[in-house]
Amino acid sequence: MDTRIFHLHALSPLHCGTGQSTGVVDLPIARARATRLPIVPGSSLRGVLREHLSVSPDNTTRVERLFGPAQIRSNDQAFAGALAINDAHLLALPVRALTGIVCYATSPFVLRRYAEDLRRAGESLPDLPAAPAAGAVRLQEHSPNRGESVESRTTLVLEDLDLRIESDSGGLLAAWAQQIVERVFPGDADSQAQIGPRIALLPDDVFAFLAETATDVRARIAIDQDSGTVKQGALWYEENLPADSLLWGVYAVAASRHPEDREEGAGPETADALAACLPDGGALLQIGGKAGVGRGLVRFLRTQGVGA
Repeated sequence: MDTRIFHLHALSPLHCGTGQSTGVVDLPIARARATRLPIVPGSSLRGVLREHLSVSPDNTTRVERLFGPAQIRSNDQAFAGALAINDAHLLALPVRALTGIVCYATSPFVLRRYAEDLRRAGESLPDLPAAPAAGAVRLQEHSPNRGESVESRTTLVLEDLDLRIESDSGGLLAAWAQQIVERVFPGDADSQAQIGPRIALLPDDVFAFLAETATDVRARIAIDQDSGTVKQGALWYEENLPADSLLWGVYAVAASRHPEDREEGAGPETADALAACLPDGGALLQIGGKAGVGRGLVRFLRTQGVGA
């Protein structure tokens, strides 16, 4: 199978829920069990991609080969789809900053996992930056999050945290910021210039704390249609990944396993031919719940990768 990378750029708050409450938030977002970092489940992505491609009748045969049969009426009709898609993991979290409006936070743990997946896809990469010291944040040389005053040149306030600023003396953070924005905003020099310099490196524990506390939590109510007032007990809180969050994941495509392609003399559709059907170029998808109130609009971007 071919190992390939995809990215998601959230254009609106993103809610992929768990269906159960674990605390004061009634509808929390999905998180990886071990790390507690937000994810977009691969099952959600798979269903959305199938729906997106099924709109065009020209894609019918390849959709079935990519995702498997929509209905199985007999064992002879059963086969596995060619597409395997993993969960999308948080790459950069937009966090409210006292200087520069917003900072795109990542961490050594996240960058290391991201680099491992990129290398599996055959990418050539710069060295990873070293972890910042405890209680510090590493900013790029020309980061908008550096202020003009003496205090804001040495301290960055993210949410309620005061973090000591470390300089990116070796330029490795800047190199990785460029790697990220070139993949998420290909050909968009303005977005690369706006977001790239705002990418900052936090210690793993600080990043994990912000990934728990700096998400977008909103209160929702339901209105009684007769009285025009709030229904009794109809107040709840929903958690979302903030708009502008950046995520990445791994997907793989195999040659077609369709029964017709297994017949003698048949030439199964190749992995490259099937992968070419997937949306690209920042295709707009709606993922997760609360679509009616504008949640879950994302740009989907994929790379080609190499055989693994």
